[in-house]
Amino acid sequence: MRYKMLKKLIVSNNQMYRHMSGFVSQYNENHIPTTPLQKIMLSVGSAAISLFEPRRADMISTLGETTGTHALKYIRDKMINNPEGNEILQLQPRINSSTVDFGKLKDMPHNTLGYAYFKFLDHNKVTPDSRGIVQFIDDIQLAYVMQRYREVHDLFHTVLGMPTNMLGEVTVKWIEAFQTKLPMTLSGGLFGAVRLKPKQREQYVKYYLPWAIQTGLNSNFMLNIYFEKRWEQPIEELHKELNIKPLEIFDLK
Repeated sequence: MRYKMLKKLIVSNNQMYRHMSGFVSQYNENHIPTTPLQKIMLSVGSAAISLFEPRRADMISTLGETTGTHALKYIRDKMINNPEGNEILQLQPRINSSTVDFGKLKDMPHNTLGYAYFKFLDHNKVTPDSRGIVQFIDDIQLAYVMQRYREVHDLFHTVLGMPTNMLGEVTVKWIEAFQTKLPMTLSGGLFGAVRLKPKQREQYVKYYLPWAIQTGLNSNFMLNIYFEKRWEQPIEELHKELNIKPLEIFDLK
């Protein structure tokens, strides 16, 4: 019975895609169909390049797309079975400079999610426009799930209070690994930790990794949060809702 209801929801969501424009049209323009063998070759190649050149965001993205099918289905099912998550799947919102009024976020009270997100982007000199479009995922719904994951990654950093240095990235990757099951997040947590500086590694083992494991296991599913409708929510209130206790020790170089 549950399977039939889930299948019905998936079909219903797929039927709504014809009414969507933003993501669907962009996906259709960029999608590259690949065979299972080609996906394996892309996985191996992107994994090798990512290992030796971890700054190659394009290779990391490719690895995520070609190895994440089962995890993306897991994420999709969790979203479908949550009212807020299912709404995200139906409306397919995007997070970029054309959909978010950053001037408005800047003027929000300093205790809100919106202001915290603006401050995070401004302080770390990053932009949501840097997230590439999905290319190698053939199921359009799963492709959107991956796109959504990419575009809320900086919001995960914001909510978790983690900087964009290697220590912060590795910590967030561990929490994402527990929440999403995406292989690329697990590999990012494992191999990223090897690149930590001695002082960072000491703090990582003593504080960050235990906190990441506890948070990843006990926090509520963050991809079910419709962040764009929560800009005015006090971030402390969101922490309580997600069962997240921020780590006070961070931003080490």
